[in-house]
Amino acid sequence: MTNRPAPRKFGFDTRMVHAGHVPDSTTGARAVPIYQTTSYVFDNADQAAQLFELKQYGNIYTRISNPTTAVLEERLASLEGATGGLVVASGMAAQFITFMTLLSPGDEIVASSHLYGGTVTQLKVTFQKLSIKVTLVDPHDDKAWEQAITKKTRALYGETIGNPRGSILDLEKLAALADAHKIPLIVDNTFATPYLCRPMEYGATIVLYSATKFIGGHGTSIGGLIVDGGNFNWANGKFPDFTTPDPAYSNFVHWEKWGNYPGAGNIAYIIKVRLHYLRDFGACMSPFNAFLLLQGLETLSLRLERQVANTQRIAEFLAAHEEVEWVNYPGLPDNPYHQLAKKYLPKGPGSIFTFGVKGGLARAQKFIESVTLFSFLANVGDSKSLIVHPATVTHGQLSEAEQRLAGVKPEQIRLSVGTEDIDDLLWDLAQAFAKSRV
Repeated sequence: MTNRPAPRKFGFDTRMVHAGHVPDSTTGARAVPIYQTTSYVFDNADQAAQLFELKQYGNIYTRISNPTTAVLEERLASLEGATGGLVVASGMAAQFITFMTLLSPGDEIVASSHLYGGTVTQLKVTFQKLSIKVTLVDPHDDKAWEQAITKKTRALYGETIGNPRGSILDLEKLAALADAHKIPLIVDNTFATPYLCRPMEYGATIVLYSATKFIGGHGTSIGGLIVDGGNFNWANGKFPDFTTPDPAYSNFVHWEKWGNYPGAGNIAYIIKVRLHYLRDFGACMSPFNAFLLLQGLETLSLRLERQVANTQRIAEFLAAHEEVEWVNYPGLPDNPYHQLAKKYLPKGPGSIFTFGVKGGLARAQKFIESVTLFSFLANVGDSKSLIVHPATVTHGQLSEAEQRLAGVKPEQIRLSVGTEDIDDLLWDLAQAFAKSRV
């Protein structure tokens, strides 16, 4: 008997382009085809029954699965080192159905206070209507996390890079705390991307993305992604939906079927969220958006290299500018999160950061109206450089107290740095300072 060589383990950039897809066997098409269909023909009555009873896996309806979206799911799971992925209509949809899969009325979440404003609203307002309590804590106050956890807590949640404060989540510490309480650590990794940080390598259970941002990278498509690490015991007594008969599917038990699935391992969570909550809420991604996001994903690392380099130069320029009160970018040595950034984001702490301009709210708004290359809009992660005023836009729906918890200030400006020539970006900021002087 001859020993076969082990399959080659391809690098990140190779998987970024190839994972989850081979050329179409029927037509030979090299690009991922857009399967713009609602539904799929069954071979016979027996196969149809098998599919609907989950005795066989396959495509039934694009609200649940589609060959184009499946490539995006498999590719991101490969980049994360995860057991499975699920694409949905938006980042907010990904967040919502992630938690709905885990929670029942009366359950609780403990989350970082350094979160996107829309996330805070979903957690504190919408979830309250569902009788789910969310406690926001300073992400770097260890005692606050510990004290907020109760017998009803079912997850810890935070952003790898907090929006807009730029704080860096101490992933290993929070993963250890979650493990001690037998609950999952869920991380929104949108600002970091799997190129800069892979939270599951530090103990995270589930990772979320707004694919609208860096994964798409061109401001054309909205989408969300859920990635399951397959590293959590859902049968530990705190998550009965995985261990009790499911009336939606002939009363079979998810953990028994998917907890150690042959060839895939622990895929209980990602299957449950697809077959129950994606199916019931209907927040599916269109095949065309999946196709566009795949195009963006193929250049993720190339864009991030340029964007991080540009961001470092701009942060240094602003830190030395006499009309700037402060700069909050973990790439600067005096930033309080610099050491955490070096640990968790060694290739650079992203391309989104904030600074405070002298002159307060009025100067900040005038500065934003004075830029030329930077686009004033509510998005990040684009190849084009973007600018926004968090206190009145992305976090404008929050109270003053909630804004303070999130690190939002009146003079604060958020930049999402793109791939343009750095000299042109520096020129644009310099001329905006000149135009906005009172």
